[in-house]
Amino acid sequence: MSFDPASLTYDANGLIPAIAQDHETGEVLMLAWMNAEAVARTLATGHVTYWSRSRAAFWAKGETSGHVQKLVEMRLDCDRDCLLLRVDQTGPACHTNRRSCFYTRIRDGSETVISESL
Repeated sequence: MSFDPASLTYDANGLIPAIAQDHETGEVLMLAWMNAEAVARTLATGHVTYWSRSRAAFWAKGETSGHVQKLVEMRLDCDRDCLLLRVDQTGPACHTNRRSCFYTRIRDGSETVISESL
């Protein structure tokens, strides 16, 4: 069965959340947003492209930093309203120069940074 990005369930702004996960370790790297065109570009090129809500423009991950995400596989959740991108990440995924954007832990009411910049 061929896949059509229009078959996904997008929000009122035409966006769908996309979680990037390291395909080898399972580590969750980041969450960003895609529209149908970003999904299509990602599938066509094999390099992950997101939609930047703040810039209202496409954002090919790593185009300026060199920290690219190569798509290994794209998965859909059961409601088709969220994507899981299993990627091969070059360098840090986070703009803070950390491997993952999820570097702050909250446990027992305390906030702790658990990963330093690379």
